[in-house]
Amino acid sequence: MNGSATSGSSMSSEATSGANLNNATRSIHLYGTNIDTDVILPGKYLNLYTPEDLGPHCMEGLDPGFIQRVRPGDVIIAGSNFGTGSSREHAPIAIKAAGISCIIATSYARIFYRNAINIGLPVFECAEIVAAVKSGDAIEADIAKGLFTVNGAVFQAKPFPPYIQGIIDAGGLVPFVSRQLKRA
Repeated sequence: MNGSATSGSSMSSEATSGANLNNATRSIHLYGTNIDTDVILPGKYLNLYTPEDLGPHCMEGLDPGFIQRVRPGDVIIAGSNFGTGSSREHAPIAIKAAGISCIIATSYARIFYRNAINIGLPVFECAEIVAAVKSGDAIEADIAKGLFTVNGAVFQAKPFPPYIQGIIDAGGLVPFVSRQLKRA
């Protein structure tokens, strides 16, 4: 999923099952490459399971002040191989529980990417936005369209196919399947 910058101004935003971005400007939390799941959520918290318990420890191994700065709807932007490391879902659950509405990175560890989708956390690949922003920049997002506005520039990431967008809109794979079963 590659993205590109396009011209334009601010746009309306879509709500996600995580944090609401409706017409709101949120902050960027910028990180480097090879951010592994052990710094996203240190191993000493693996005995925790609920989002409410995991969220307060998000990014603790890399950025201990993150949880004090993050606000609902904020966005994490990072370099390549975001989420490398273990296959546990704790890391994306902690990110979503901390209020992050989506992650934009150059690339992801495959299993982290799938775990994020499974819990309803939108993850986009867009190298152009990663190269153009700094931590604390304001961002407007239209998650359904994969459009992001930062510093007057609009960046287009590949939007999700309808099936995957349905999983994200439902809040994850389990609620998505539950809805499908109720309709059957």
